[in-house]
Amino acid sequence: MSGDIETLGPEWACVAQTDDLEDEEALGVQVGETTVALYKVEGAFFATHGICSHEFAHLAEGFLEGCEIECPLHQARFDVRTGQAMCRPATEPIQVYPVKVVGSDVYVKV
Repeated sequence: MSGDIETLGPEWACVAQTDDLEDEEALGVQVGETTVALYKVEGAFFATHGICSHEFAHLAEGFLEGCEIECPLHQARFDVRTGQAMCRPATEPIQVYPVKVVGSDVYVKV
């Protein structure tokens, strides 16, 4: 994939190739004005807002274990499937975004 984000219909953006991430790996991408964190868990892709709801930290720089991403700043954890805050200091969920895989392209709808 080139550095440019390609679109697939309204609001869908190609953000990665399937082999860009290993299992339990996260990737930070920018879709227009939105910071997105893309995750690969057991071969499935998930996407959330890329900034922690507690303080300004990029979630893709955190530790991904199973379906939980740990914020690199204060160790808050979120479920990447639902956005639910799993422990303090975060109490507010993060936005989740639909993901579609077409061939080897990974698309996110923001």
